[in-house]
Amino acid sequence: MNRLRNLFAIPELRKRLIFTLVLLAIYRLGVHVSVPGVNAENLQAALRRGGGGLFDVVDLFSGGAFKKFSVFALGIAPYITASIVLQLMGAVVPYLENLQKKEGEAGRQKINQWTRYLTVLLAFVQGMGIASLAQSQNAPGLEVVTSSLSPTAFRLLAAFTLSVGTIFVMWIGEQITERGIGNGISLLIFAGIVAGLPQAMTTLTVMISQSLRNLPNVPPPGIFILLISAMIVVLLAVVLVENAYRRIPIHYARRADSAGMSSQRSSYMPLKLNTAGVMPVIFASSVIFFPATIAQFTRWEWLAKAASYLSPQTHFWIYTPVFVGVVIFFAFFYTSIVFNPDETAENMKRSGGYIPGIRPGKETSVFMDGILSKLTFVGAIYLALVSLVPLLITNNIQGLNFYFGGTSLLIVVGVAMDSAAQLESLLVMRRYDGFLEKGRIRGRSTRGGVA
Repeated sequence: MNRLRNLFAIPELRKRLIFTLVLLAIYRLGVHVSVPGVNAENLQAALRRGGGGLFDVVDLFSGGAFKKFSVFALGIAPYITASIVLQLMGAVVPYLENLQKKEGEAGRQKINQWTRYLTVLLAFVQGMGIASLAQSQNAPGLEVVTSSLSPTAFRLLAAFTLSVGTIFVMWIGEQITERGIGNGISLLIFAGIVAGLPQAMTTLTVMISQSLRNLPNVPPPGIFILLISAMIVVLLAVVLVENAYRRIPIHYARRADSAGMSSQRSSYMPLKLNTAGVMPVIFASSVIFFPATIAQFTRWEWLAKAASYLSPQTHFWIYTPVFVGVVIFFAFFYTSIVFNPDETAENMKRSGGYIPGIRPGKETSVFMDGILSKLTFVGAIYLALVSLVPLLITNNIQGLNFYFGGTSLLIVVGVAMDSAAQLESLLVMRRYDGFLEKGRIRGRSTRGGVA
């Protein structure tokens, strides 16, 4: 409670928090604004008749915007896809690699600019696709989903509207990152998932009450105890692993002070068990669901058949190894972007630091890279297990119509912990500034002869 009071007592943090909440509220309001020419209620009814599956997963991450055909229906997905494409290209295109690693802030700004351009292109293409999907729901004898505009005019209108909505969501995320609290892109996904929690809990409560009354086609009460226990175990596992790290001892060379006494400073470098955070899961979900999304908008039978094998609802045991492999790949890939052993070893060497028993320079880099590879592999397996265990429970229990995804829980807990850590660091910095300010005032008073 003291930390909460300090948060609202410090003007700068209070402004950051209010700014973040206002932008998230604007994002949630836009979810309920439908694209012109679309009857959102009739579209939701048509999608329910067609079943859930992919649409339920996509709608979960968009906070209900997808099935409502909102102006924010695409959400932040095109931006994430564009980021993945450019980061992967950076590993094979030397010019992009130089921009990412050697050009500093100017290179990052240029890559961000290209990411925005690619986001607009992907948003327009995907907007044309889901506009075609909405038009395909105008079945004879059923509710009218789209307006009487010509097919081409409606698709262009919808694609333009959805592209503008994606650009606005991307801008909201960047503003939160720069002027608010936490990572804006992650917070938008977090808000979309959290917005669906009340409905999910209501559904779970209704199913538990039906099970206690022994209604047909409802799992027994023991299944719900197992489900709630799994949720608690996954939650505790996420909190435990996200706070786990390996300490690497670092000693600094002895230096003599003015009195001729030498001293040696010791410290340690914390390497997180899951350095990549939740980004590998977000990237993996986007990549795996991309073929299924394209298959919904085209008439390519081979693509639809291939996408069906990547569905956790229909082919779980094929989806599982593919998902685990993609998560491991993105875990190593994203960790290589976040942490560079060569650069860290060089900086350590310049400051006179060394790892006991390891030569400074190249050997230090190889040593840290070996430890980081082991930690990353264990962290990737943990991410995959947390994402798959709840799906294994829900997919193998008949009548359990409740989407409990470890991916969503992992994102919610991970983003919440990262935001809390950033708040804590801001509070510590603010207290430190306050101590410095007191010291300066006391120093001026002493020099003026008051003390």
